[in-house]
Formats: sequence, structure tokens, C-alpha cells
Amino acid sequence: MADAFGRAILDHHRGERAEPLWQCDGEERLRHPIEEFYFEPFDADSAAGAWLEERLDGPLVDLGAGAGRDALYFQEHFETAAVEASDALVETLEARGVENARCGDMFRLRDQFERGRFRSALAIGTQVGLAGSMRGLREFLGDLARVTTPDATAVVDMYDPEYGDADEMLGFRADPTPGLAYRVNWFEYEGDADEALLFRLFSPDRLREATAGTGWVVADVYRPSDASYYRAALEKR
Repeated sequence: MADAFGRAILDHHRGERAEPLWQCDGEERLRHPIEEFYFEPFDADSAAGAWLEERLDGPLVDLGAGAGRDALYFQEHFETAAVEASDALVETLEARGVENARCGDMFRLRDQFERGRFRSALAIGTQVGLAGSMRGLREFLGDLARVTTPDATAVVDMYDPEYGDADEMLGFRADPTPGLAYRVNWFEYEGDADEALLFRLFSPDRLREATAGTGWVVADVYRPSDASYYRAALEKR
């Protein structure tokens, strides 16, 4: 199976990337900003970095760790496990110095970790939207609750389909249901194309609705700009 995204990230780390990584929807394509998104160091002094650091503790699981920006920072403070679905990304994580990197599926946490294994969880990269539906999101949150402690915290990020420039995003698909939409896109690199990704977009109110019965509540919502992107801090109650 093609892994255009993972190969591009690994090639960039090695200094061997000669072509862009493209993010595509039909005939539309955008150059994906690899350096900015994945290789800039974690900035603990920024407002976004400080907000995030205040809400995490160890042991931490970083779900969809990318090239390891966050894992590299937090492992200096407490135990951190970095999970990626791509072998190439796991290789990148290890090559960059992430101490505990593993290949895994963030939507099958029960199969990978024991109950109460982590004190905090981080899922930055909007990959939570791959849950695909309100039911899928609720199931993910339930599984995340199982592998975290009773006093755990978590941070996830998403796009709010009702806020800012959401409808201008590549791959945006409107939905008549308030607070919901879809996003469809895929990655291409050096002639290889990954399978299309189907994201469900949830407003903060829909996220709050999905937490019902999972053990989590939305404690805070942080919007770093006027765009549709936001981060949500979850707590157990």
C-alpha cells in the first residue's frame, strides 16, 4: 500500500526530498508545508505551547505523532509514547530521537494498551476526525478513557465547520446537520497517491455531545486564530 505522506516526511528528514508533498481533492492540489507543520520545534513560550503544556502530564500517549515535534519535547519532562500508523513515520520518529515510538492504530487502543496506562493523551493533527461519525468519535473517546487513568486529561484538535474559513478548506463538504461537515483529501508524492482520507468535522458543541457517557467532558476550547481550527482540552469527571 502506498505511503506517500510517510515517505515524504522521512525523505525530508533525511535531506532527500526533491519533490513537493501534494494535498489533493480532485483536480485541486496544494503544496503541503512539511517544514512548518512537522519540523519546527515545540514552542513552549508561545500562547499555544503554554496552553498545551498546562494540560498534559505523564505518562503521555501522543496519537498521530507525525515527525515527533511534541513527543521530543514532552519526553524530556515525563514518559511519552508516540504512536503512528505509518512505518515510515515510526522510522522518522526513531531517527529524530523519540525514545518510545511504535506503529499502531489510534482507533484500536484497547488492543494496544492496558487499562489506565496513561495520565494524558494528545492527538494533534485533526486525525480524530477520521473517526468518521458521531458514533465513531464516541467510541474513540470511550476507548481513550479505558487506557487512561481516572484523573486523566487529553487534548484533541479539529476544524469547526461553522466557524471562520471552514468552507474554503481543500476538500470541504457541507452537511445540513448543524455543527457537522466532511473533508475529503489525499496525499501525492513522487507519483504515488495515498488512499483518500474522509474526515468528519465537529463543532465544539458536537464534540461536547459526543463525550456524553464516555467519562470525558470538554474543559476548555482554544482557538489560536480566527480560522476554523481549534483545540479542545478534555478532563475526566
